[in-house]
Amino acid sequence: MGEVSLETSAYAKIILHAAKYPHSAINGVLLADGTKIRDGAKNQDLDIVDTIPLFHHSHNLSPMAEVALTQIETMAQSDNRIIAGYYAACENFRDNTVEKCPGQKIAEKIVEHFPSAVFIVVNNKKVVQHLDSPAINLYKYSEGKWKLKDANKVMFHTPYAFVTVSHLLERGVQKDLVDFDNYLDDLSQDWTNLGIEKLIASINASNTIDCKEKDYR
Repeated sequence: MGEVSLETSAYAKIILHAAKYPHSAINGVLLADGTKIRDGAKNQDLDIVDTIPLFHHSHNLSPMAEVALTQIETMAQSDNRIIAGYYAACENFRDNTVEKCPGQKIAEKIVEHFPSAVFIVVNNKKVVQHLDSPAINLYKYSEGKWKLKDANKVMFHTPYAFVTVSHLLERGVQKDLVDFDNYLDDLSQDWTNLGIEKLIASINASNTIDCKEKDYR
């Protein structure tokens, strides 16, 4: 398979989503830079530039998923991005394999449309530890099932990704993350989480870690 790179904000939103709902399974989709995608090519490199949190309790409600994916695809196309994968975390702390994850049908639908799609599974045990290494496992669809791949295939855009995410967690930023369950309960909430993206961008720009300010919404 090709190499997979992750923007810090894309990785952060995965971990923040899992941390906000530690006793629930969660899922979401991965968005890649569409300008780097070759039509029809298999096993190509993916630059994951964003993640969209989906659900923490509506995993099995297909109408909800259809609404979410339609809105996400419309937004992605306007930004020259594509839905290029899926992420999830299991409800059970010890279940860190793709077979136990929720929303398998969503992942299968994505790979039908984009054969180079990847599946990221949150390693629950690493989320609660100091994040000095990726708290995720990477899977690729092959021969009819998702297969675990070498973690070294995942690269990060900045060397500060783990430190940034660790400090976001310490400051409780996960409380402000919005998934589609939150959005469907209150349509005024921002499921793109632009405020969190801006906070992370400011941290990256200054190479400092100071998440005490809460005026990033």
